Amino acid sequence: MQVGVGTVGGRIVVAAALAAVLGGCAESADGDGKESASASASEKGTTAGGAGAKGAAARGGTIGAAGSACELPVSFGIARHWKAKPIDAAKELAASSKGEDGGLGGALADAFLRQGPVTAACEIDAKPAGNIGFLRVWTGKAGDEDAGGVLRAFVAAEDNVSKARYHSFRTGGGVSAVEVEYLYTSKLLDETKKESAFAVSTPDGPVVLHLGGMDTQEHEEMRPAYDLAKQTLRLS
Repeated sequence: MQVGVGTVGGRIVVAAALAAVLGGCAESADGDGKESASASASEKGTTAGGAGAKGAAARGGTIGAAGSACELPVSFGIARHWKAKPIDAAKELAASSKGEDGGLGGALADAFLRQGPVTAACEIDAKPAGNIGFLRVWTGKAGDEDAGGVLRAFVAAEDNVSKARYHSFRTGGGVSAVEVEYLYTSKLLDETKKESAFAVSTPDGPVVLHLGGMDTQEHEEMRPAYDLAKQTLRLS
């Protein structure tokens, strides 16, 4: 898996972050039609698909169902230009434990691919839409049906978190969910940024959607894509 920029569970690896930042800059400079990552906030909102109903981004596709980019226990709309790809956590962890080429180190792989009771399953990249960050999907084992408990364990597994605020809501697809907004402080970068996540229960296990970003500004600019997921999520 190519980890990319930002955090998975709030943990940052300098080499991976720098490589992804440089990669994002190269993409914006190659003139292939992708929007520049240095676009203004209003321009980024437009490349993300423009405002949809209730502030959500315009829909560019759907993932979760069989045959989509990521097959998940839930399905939801993704913002225009955002690109989804599956994460085969079991394969990555196995490769890392064997020391195979291309695999992350064992402890590093575990840190990037697992957080609390859930495992990374899909990442939706905002770079093609002009932002640096991801909307990531994490899944858990069947039988753990307490979305609130799963979400609290997910946040508790992330170091240096403060001001977590939880509330319940129902997605546009009629699924009961619990959401959290909190601040994450990176000791490595000595900065604090906003992050958001919500969790739902499904017959196949809990699902957590997490929105990070390089900083709070990027987080807020990507928020319409996160809101689109909230408004369209339903059980697959």
